Amino acid sequence: MKSEFAADPELAPHLRRSDWVRLRTLIVLRWIAIFGQLAAITIAQRLFALNLDVGLCFLAIGASIVANLVAVFIYPENKRLAEFEVAAMLLFDIVQLAFLLALTGGLNNPFALLILAPVAISAMALRPGTTAIVAAVSVTLVTALALWNVPLVTTTGFVMQMPKVFVWGFWVAIVIGILFLSVYAGRVTSEVHAMSQALTATQMALAREQKLTDLGGVVAAAAHELGTPLATIKLASAELIEELDQHPELQEDARLIRDQADRCRDILRSMGRIGKDDLHMRRAPIGAVVREAAEPHANRGKTLHYAILGDDDGRQPVVDRRPEIIHGLRNLVQNAVDFARSEVWIDVEWDDDVITVRIMDDGLGYSPQVMSRIGDPFVRKRRRDPRRPAYEGMGLGLFIAKTLLERSGAELSFANASDPLDRDEGAGNRTGAVVETRWKRQTFARAEDSERAALGQNRPIEA
Repeated sequence: MKSEFAADPELAPHLRRSDWVRLRTLIVLRWIAIFGQLAAITIAQRLFALNLDVGLCFLAIGASIVANLVAVFIYPENKRLAEFEVAAMLLFDIVQLAFLLALTGGLNNPFALLILAPVAISAMALRPGTTAIVAAVSVTLVTALALWNVPLVTTTGFVMQMPKVFVWGFWVAIVIGILFLSVYAGRVTSEVHAMSQALTATQMALAREQKLTDLGGVVAAAAHELGTPLATIKLASAELIEELDQHPELQEDARLIRDQADRCRDILRSMGRIGKDDLHMRRAPIGAVVREAAEPHANRGKTLHYAILGDDDGRQPVVDRRPEIIHGLRNLVQNAVDFARSEVWIDVEWDDDVITVRIMDDGLGYSPQVMSRIGDPFVRKRRRDPRRPAYEGMGLGLFIAKTLLERSGAELSFANASDPLDRDEGAGNRTGAVVETRWKRQTFARAEDSERAALGQNRPIEA
């Protein structure tokens, strides 16, 4: 389902994950690596008596130190890096580590496993294309380390190396690790990012609906409070009109005052129809709430059919007019109207335990490919369906509806009304998607008890 909150990362560059990485974070990680490398070389020399080319090793470590110092003194601490800058820093770290490993035995050095760290950071912070470049460079350098390296030799001349089969086995393990981390960490991070964006969109939708509800209450209260002054102005102007028969110019002014008072009354009345901040309008029968939610989509070229099917006494259960419920149901109706051929059915049922709202259409139903993921924000754009021309979405609309309604205590289920082979029956048949929303009756027990009791005086609008 389309949603006004479905932000495209290409249209909103500030939402890209690479922009989240601070320079300070990478600098701290690099300092940790530098101290670790210095400690490893010192211990290898003094504890294990390895004959290392200390000059070149310190040259490699010194390059990292210089790069860190330059970054610290040139850029502010809170600088956030662009994708190219993050990739450049990670590639520098990979090349520096590979050079250091080449001087210390290549894949015979157990610390060769650390080359996975920059790849993991890239998978979590950068786009898949950039991560693929970082992974390719890592695999190339690991292969070079397996073929060319300076052997580890002790001061007594003993060469410390593994059998060739173990070296190539280690190479295979590292390459698989690079590929696995690139795909796995990137996929998990992308889903977390998509969920975070979707939750943000949900909060925005709820805040917008709450503002509209509050605005309706303010307008209704203003209309109520201004009703008496406007009536007084109209009464006084009517009396002036009768008394100013001998003064036509003044009588015309009095008529103007009366007409403008009527106009103010009509404006306030029309603005106040969307809601009132009195105790009665904070809750309403379920049928009225459903109709209010569906009203914006009633004139979009599709016919909405309402069926109120309750128990024998005909008394509808009373529910809270919460923004979560209204906006969630509205999104479900919008989805049905978007995909319906010509008809949408909204059935409301209840018994002693459960209240059910079922929304159906005569469209083509949910695609089998997305049926298992309905209610989750899609990470990728869906393929265009020739039966649904010019429609693309990220699933945010259904996600918002599901999230908001579940916050109100509802349970949702999604299905198709008919078998995929039977969906060509034409318009006017219940062959499309079915969304069923169920609340336990006790969820709204307080609303029903309050409806039966005396309401009392209206309360002031709370900011």
